[in-house]
Amino acid sequence: MGNILGNNRNREPQNSRNEIISSPNFPTQKPVPLPLPPEIISGQCSNTKQPSKKYALIHDNFTTLEQVIGALRKEGLESSNLILGIDFTKSNEWTGQISFNKKSLHAIGDTLNPYEKAISIVGKTLAPFDEDNLIPCFGFGDATTHDQEVFSFHSDHSPCHGFDEVLACYKRIVPNLKLSGPTSYAPVIEAAIDIVEKSHGQFHVLVIIADGQVTRSVDYGDNELSPQEEKTIKAIADASKYPLAIVLVGVGDGPWEDMEKFDDKIQTRDFDNFQFVNFTKIMSKNTSAAEKEAAFAVNALMEIPFQYKACVEFRKLGHVIGRANRIVPKPSPVPYSRPAHSNSTTDDQNQSACCPVCLTNAKDLAFGCGHMGLWIKVKTLSQYVDTGSLVGLECTVAYNCRDEQALLIQFSLI
Repeated sequence: MGNILGNNRNREPQNSRNEIISSPNFPTQKPVPLPLPPEIISGQCSNTKQPSKKYALIHDNFTTLEQVIGALRKEGLESSNLILGIDFTKSNEWTGQISFNKKSLHAIGDTLNPYEKAISIVGKTLAPFDEDNLIPCFGFGDATTHDQEVFSFHSDHSPCHGFDEVLACYKRIVPNLKLSGPTSYAPVIEAAIDIVEKSHGQFHVLVIIADGQVTRSVDYGDNELSPQEEKTIKAIADASKYPLAIVLVGVGDGPWEDMEKFDDKIQTRDFDNFQFVNFTKIMSKNTSAAEKEAAFAVNALMEIPFQYKACVEFRKLGHVIGRANRIVPKPSPVPYSRPAHSNSTTDDQNQSACCPVCLTNAKDLAFGCGHMGLWIKVKTLSQYVDTGSLVGLECTVAYNCRDEQALLIQFSLI
């Protein structure tokens, strides 16, 4: 596994912990709403051992990478392994309107897309802590996995050997994908739990690179959860029973308000095991590339010393619970081609049965196509016109789907 924060006891003596945990060359810088489950409302944990309030919410405590490294040394972190998850939901097609020149965040071209940049910087910033260089990689949210499963970057489920191979596999996979949804982080978290379980309780860090918040409809109230939120919260709470830290790296335009306060929704954890890092915000700062990379490393790693300390105090290291194999990864997608003599009617009907925007809700057949597409033209964003007589911007809205994503107005020049 990708060993990011230490050394292996069985390695040669020259690979000492002091040599591996050293500072990189970064500058020092600064449907139906689901009710909240009873255990979340009551704040009671199903685990027999109640979580310590000491680690219920870990605050950001460091401003430099040297401080983070010093804390890792102090806590005696000797071994950690990296797991990577990549978001392939359909929202990636429009969340680059501002940050990626109106292109899909997964667009492959002459310049690196936001996912390629994030993967590269994750690899560069964590490389000084990496020892065995093996990284299990998963994709989720495409048309083969939706919000239920993950696929492995390798068909035999083997890990990638270093971040160069991660990028090569990513570029190979993207052209074969059909982006879908909805967005849930539960499957990739469950896949990571399986890996930790099979490693007999070694400390792991799951890095999820994603473009959006967990799917949530505007119909849900403050005390209600969408199915995707409920499963994601449960998966994060389950993960706190293991030596597993979760870092969500946000790329694209967002919005990210909900993920920045997502910790508030998760009350039944053994320890605070979730950290959100706004990659776009850090990379848009008016600083040097080295300073941006250092800032990202600080934000991604700053909670890990305390998360590891919590795992030590709760005796999670080196233990198994016997709940692995929750999710079996699918093989990586291959180029799609319809058999020459196949009957495509059933596939086409199934594909057109759900909302093409939220990818979850069924279409309202009373309107034929399921959505009343309203094309409007506006002279400015503040001047609403429905006659189409003015040349300006053009947008479309799916009215019959109440999902939040369907209510997003996507503008394009005409």
